[in-house]
Amino acid sequence: MSAGPGRPVRRRAIGAVLWGAMATGLVAPRPASLQSFGTAAGPPPAGLAVATFAGGCFWCMELPFDALDGVASTTAGYTGGRTERPSYTEVGAGGTGHLEAVRVVFDPAKVSYGRLLEVFWRNVDPLDAGGQFCDRGETYGTAVFVHDAGQRRLAEASKAALEAEDRRRGAIATRIRDAGPFWPAEDHHQDYSRKNPARYRFYRWSCGRDARLREVWGGSAAGGH
Repeated sequence: MSAGPGRPVRRRAIGAVLWGAMATGLVAPRPASLQSFGTAAGPPPAGLAVATFAGGCFWCMELPFDALDGVASTTAGYTGGRTERPSYTEVGAGGTGHLEAVRVVFDPAKVSYGRLLEVFWRNVDPLDAGGQFCDRGETYGTAVFVHDAGQRRLAEASKAALEAEDRRRGAIATRIRDAGPFWPAEDHHQDYSRKNPARYRFYRWSCGRDARLREVWGGSAAGGH
């Protein structure tokens, strides 16, 4: 794991010293429709839609959406950058322009895009322009990648509402960007919280994610499990 620009030394050090001693969980099966690493994600099945969010470490962003009724699948990956078929090492080293992100395939008849936005905001620190929690650099920036004019309208409205509801929070650093190619991450990054529950919980705690979410959102903050 690289510790170059955009890849925090803290994550590598934690993994090297402690993660190897922790028990791992059962591996959850992957939906057969998901495309593999190295191939850009294609369109969703008929009747479903796609939403894409960057919220820092993608390990922490799949689980909140998986919990929603109407979400068919989530995929951890890379988007927003300049290179094709990026790897975890390349993205973490910096220079690709990609962010760690999650692609959510959902049924709009069961869960609205507006609801997905609510879940996204409560799982990030939108005031942080330099990364998320202990993970620093462009790789971990926050963004809503919109797939059409309707998503852009709703995303911009939700961002404006956050800026208006409490001026003490400061400027919202999260960007609203047009969606581009989404590159699924390597398989061992998919469903990480389910495959490696102990490691996931330790990483999330040591990174200060939930503590900071409570500071930002209070009682409406997302939970870590």
